[in-house]
Amino acid sequence: MDFKHVPVLYEECLEGLAIKPDGIYVDGTLGGAGHAFGIGSRLSEKGILIGIDRDKEAIKAAEKRLESLSCTKFLVQSTYDQIENVLTQLQIDGIDGALLDIGVSSYQLDNGERGFSYMHDAPLDMRMNQDDSFSAYDVVNGYDKKKLTEIIRKYGEERWASRISDFIVKHRREEGDIKTTGELVDIIKAAIPASARREGPHPAKRTFQAIRIELNRELDVLEDSIDTMIERLAPGGRLSIITFHSLEDRIVKTIFRKNENPCTCPPDFPVCVCGKKSKGKVITRKPILPSDEEMETNPRSKSAKLRIFERRI
Repeated sequence: MDFKHVPVLYEECLEGLAIKPDGIYVDGTLGGAGHAFGIGSRLSEKGILIGIDRDKEAIKAAEKRLESLSCTKFLVQSTYDQIENVLTQLQIDGIDGALLDIGVSSYQLDNGERGFSYMHDAPLDMRMNQDDSFSAYDVVNGYDKKKLTEIIRKYGEERWASRISDFIVKHRREEGDIKTTGELVDIIKAAIPASARREGPHPAKRTFQAIRIELNRELDVLEDSIDTMIERLAPGGRLSIITFHSLEDRIVKTIFRKNENPCTCPPDFPVCVCGKKSKGKVITRKPILPSDEEMETNPRSKSAKLRIFERRI
């Protein structure tokens, strides 16, 4: 199966990065290299493109997708919160821009064998890095009711979290381990009252999202990386982040604001005495959203939000 991914907010991302032809740019969520190809196409032979992804299949596919570009390319299998180590190994001090497209790629969703989708019956997997030993199977069958409820409620924002986790634990006790996505979907459907299943998204959507986020530490990786990326930006450099989940967007919004205004002095102080200096400014006071046309042609873009931060000169 080809590693395809329709890049969301494509033109908005490229415009927001204000790409310099001879600059150094990082795509921290390389995926199908859709955004990376756009960035690289705007770079000259002197420019450098660094692609990072934890999925080795993405790295292989990106090598093919990007081979026609004239800029220098470095593709690294890692997580973007390791940007400090990646740049150090490449002997690169500062970058002119970075892009993060948070979440699961179209390829991972469409490839039923990876176990990300509730629309395909497959082994419970959901690992973004196939070299990891811990999978969705371990989350679903290893977590107790309290912990399952916590992650489904927090990461899935699922109102029926307690009931779903109760049904999961009951199934494990009476019928054995849950091994496939199809089994899990049936359990979730049984847990959610029929009246609540008639409207809204697929009944398993929020639970699958929660398990995926927990398994791959998606929010931790995001939270641990933003300050470092901003610190590595050259003066005038920009960090663009696309989120698809309210918790992700809240993290980005909060950390961007703290980097713009880190002062911790009481509001009634006439002057700042804490000594904390602004790292730059938030370019997007409100997030950039996909157009009606994009949402029509690419339904997966509907919940996307783009926020951009610029390093102070």
